[in-house]
Amino acid sequence: MKFHHRRFGGSCLNNPKVEDNSDANNPIPPHLVIMVNGIVGSSHDWRYGAEQFLKRLPDKVIVHRSECNSSKLTFDGVDTMGERLAEEVLSIVRCWPGLQKISFVAHSLGGLVARYAIARLFDYSKTLEAGVTCRNCDCKEEAECTKNCTEQHYEARIAGLEPMNFITFATPHLGSRGHRQLPFLCGIPFLERRASQTAHLIVGRTGKHLFLMDNDDGKPPLLLRMIEDSDDLKFMSALCVFKRRVAYANANFDHMVGWRTSSIRRQHELPKSNLLVIDEKYPHIVHAEGGTVDDISNKVYVNVGGQKIDMEEEMIRGLTQVHWERVDVSFQKSKQRYTAHSTIQVKTYWLHSDGSDVIFHMIDNFLI
Repeated sequence: MKFHHRRFGGSCLNNPKVEDNSDANNPIPPHLVIMVNGIVGSSHDWRYGAEQFLKRLPDKVIVHRSECNSSKLTFDGVDTMGERLAEEVLSIVRCWPGLQKISFVAHSLGGLVARYAIARLFDYSKTLEAGVTCRNCDCKEEAECTKNCTEQHYEARIAGLEPMNFITFATPHLGSRGHRQLPFLCGIPFLERRASQTAHLIVGRTGKHLFLMDNDDGKPPLLLRMIEDSDDLKFMSALCVFKRRVAYANANFDHMVGWRTSSIRRQHELPKSNLLVIDEKYPHIVHAEGGTVDDISNKVYVNVGGQKIDMEEEMIRGLTQVHWERVDVSFQKSKQRYTAHSTIQVKTYWLHSDGSDVIFHMIDNFLI
């Protein structure tokens, strides 16, 4: 087994660092994996995950643990962080011209940041001819594809590379505003209301975005805007062109991110509570389902008193226009269950080692 090492791009912007198993006699691996940390995190959070990528996929991937949004910089807002990440990815791509493919692996808030960044990177890559039928997206019908996917269609790129895997771990895709979406508040309505009103005092603009309390220039909350394309940011088109979208979610003991928001489901769609291990190789994976598209046209929604659907439902409808694989994780029998939010990514090995099988599951199913 080759010993992995860091390579330094001496002529590149800010000397970005990547990890790979290549040497002077072998070419750079073709597949770039961007790993993104969560709130108050750092590039160190994905150290174990990056090491496992290089051990299990030697000569296949080059791994970059994002460094542009760490510590208090994660309070600056999803949009600001997303812009930084997009610039960081472009600097890496400029450093290594032999790259062909790109994937994102993100934890917690990092998943929202990555969703924003790929919309910016997709917009950057408008280089194809218009009018070609989309073949790589998962939209149900061509008419819907025309609406949701880039007009360049067929070979849309992210930062000029072929998009492969978009994977999130315990990411609050629906925000933290809904009932029990921030589990440590115990579902107490008063505390949940106060959290929405005061989150920005603790975590800045990011708090406003997570609780959908932002109102920049009279626009809808950012997370609502991120379920459809705009003129300059193709949020859904960017998601659409990845060959896989996967949401790993803690089914219990995650005190920071609720099960619904991390798995992009409605309450009645969650698997039953008597979850069982489905593969002894991955003892903490208790449920996995292939990608599904939400067939809105065949569902009946009751709007009491003519009221509009709530924001959570609107986000679910928007995000499930494309296929998502959902993988449910439970550390219920683990001594590390009370740190499930960090254990799922093995943030610090000696504290969160029980999550290693979840990392192995992700890599074993990674599309190369």
